[in-house]
Amino acid sequence: MDSLLSQGTTKNLRDELLPNDVLQNLISPSGWGGFGTYIFGGIGGVYPQAYTKTGDLITFAGFCVGDPQKIVNVAVGINSADVSTSSDFSGNIVVSRQIFTGSSIAVGGLQLFASKIQSDAPGSTFYFAFSHAIQSLPSATPGSSKLTYTIGIGNGRFYHKSPDDIKAGRGAHGTAIFGSISYELIKKVNFITEWSGINLGFSLGIKPLHSPLAIGIGIDNVTRYSSNKPNSTFSISYPLSVNR
Repeated sequence: MDSLLSQGTTKNLRDELLPNDVLQNLISPSGWGGFGTYIFGGIGGVYPQAYTKTGDLITFAGFCVGDPQKIVNVAVGINSADVSTSSDFSGNIVVSRQIFTGSSIAVGGLQLFASKIQSDAPGSTFYFAFSHAIQSLPSATPGSSKLTYTIGIGNGRFYHKSPDDIKAGRGAHGTAIFGSISYELIKKVNFITEWSGINLGFSLGIKPLHSPLAIGIGIDNVTRYSSNKPNSTFSISYPLSVNR
């Protein structure tokens, strides 16, 4: 859900540059949230998972409501980590607020109430993120910036490594600090570099034609700081406006 909310769902009502309407983050959250009222859903996955030869999928759905320029936007979602049986559920909540020119903050909780027996997530995760759209680099999309960045701090998946990492001698903890840079290569395509707090990833955010469909494809676990090999990762999501 965090990657969906970073796809540029903000609305420019002020004299400033905001993120373009393409995915800004894939493996880490953004300080940007939604704008208005809409429902969304999607699917994401990795292949192969760390220390295995198998892939993993997750589905998600939810809604957001609120004006982050006047008060806040609140997004609530639910995840299913076992796609084949539609089980192993957890919840997300993100509260975002646009602050000074071209900037936004978000506070979120991810993988809330996940099953401690079934889930492969590192328990509930909480974070704070700040994002900024560079005002001196207008993009091909009117009112948008070509370059945005995020820096944040969190626990859970941004800090705790897996039991397999610990057994492999890669330590128990990451940096807790995460961040990303998104640059518009061409209209509707962003190149994204991210540090998740656990490892480095590179991806492309793509928005086909004029569709609200958001696609992210990339490679994660590029360094040996965690995991035993790189893996491919993707996200496909679709927001449906109810009232903007």
